[in-house]
Amino acid sequence: MRIGILSDTHDNMPAIAKAVSVFNDAEVHLVIHAGDLVAPFVSIPLKELKMEFVAVFGNNDGERIGLSNVFKGKIHRPPYTLDFHGKKILILHEPDNLDILADSGKFDAIIYGHTHEVDVRKGKTLILNPGECSGWLKGQRTVALWDVTTGEVQIIPV
Repeated sequence: MRIGILSDTHDNMPAIAKAVSVFNDAEVHLVIHAGDLVAPFVSIPLKELKMEFVAVFGNNDGERIGLSNVFKGKIHRPPYTLDFHGKKILILHEPDNLDILADSGKFDAIIYGHTHEVDVRKGKTLILNPGECSGWLKGQRTVALWDVTTGEVQIIPV
């Protein structure tokens, strides 16, 4: 069972479309967005996903009502917790208290965004930032694939 993870798309429609293609081709079972979608029109390419989608708001998601309307219950205020095939996953946008949360032992994985930098820390709790899908800030567009069965994490350029 694999999860596709992206963050900080910041309205970059070509990058979002590429990420959708990566996730569909990889046949992931769930896609998690760790915030900063930005405008409701990003739902257009994301509707091409062939699997479930869940997201949290980021600090640049100013049009929250519009995003809530187009994503109809699939976008949440962080922190948001979900259970996926026996794994308890905490989804954040900003990286506040990551080590404290990981050390709590309450989560199998903590997924976050905001920094636009890839971060993969494997331990009892996986800490994962897929980097920025948009490429606007760091110049590298990336997403992640996480196999919840094996624990393998891949960072994929888009």
